[in-house]
Amino acid sequence: MKIYVISGLGADFKVLERLEFPEESELIFIDWLIPEKNEPFHSYVERMAEKVDVSEPFCLLGYSFGGIMVQEINKLKPAQKVVIMGSIRSDKEKSKFIKTGEVTKIPRILPTGMFNDKAANVYSVIRKLFDPKNPKILQYFRVRDPYYLKWSVEKVSEWKFEETPGVIQILGDKDIVFPIKYSKPDYIIKGGTHLFPATKYKEVSKILKEVFA
Repeated sequence: MKIYVISGLGADFKVLERLEFPEESELIFIDWLIPEKNEPFHSYVERMAEKVDVSEPFCLLGYSFGGIMVQEINKLKPAQKVVIMGSIRSDKEKSKFIKTGEVTKIPRILPTGMFNDKAANVYSVIRKLFDPKNPKILQYFRVRDPYYLKWSVEKVSEWKFEETPGVIQILGDKDIVFPIKYSKPDYIIKGGTHLFPATKYKEVSKILKEVFA
């Protein structure tokens, strides 16, 4: 079974590299694309979905913003299974923090320069949200194009989606980005921050082997 995998916002696959899957699985990673100027979200989803081959059965796995993306791709190209980690199944599961961004439109009016990786606030915000105790946190964030980062934050805050039956959700109980209190996940990672696929990879691997068996 082919499993198409999309990592988190700004993250490459290093955050997922220690995860283990059933031996017969074939992993295909879909890299983040840089959005075109003023590109509509549906057009971006279509471009991200181009790599998915529908001529044979497949599954989708997404982490964080990648979880949102695989659910959108699933609408265009239905998968056998959809699994999301550290992500939400609908806009109803957004935190108050993200909903504030949606209502106020603050992400849209923020200057692109704020998303430059040289900006001092980037490290502090990422560390506070994702895993305040992880000193190597920035090694997971390799896609640092300012326009892509600003665009992605906008799309997460604006995302509207009705829950799709059957989507399997894995959440950490210490996740600040997508707090567990707003969701009813199928699997809970005890002590898991938003970076639980990297820090709790043994527990996550056990679940993935079960789900994709």
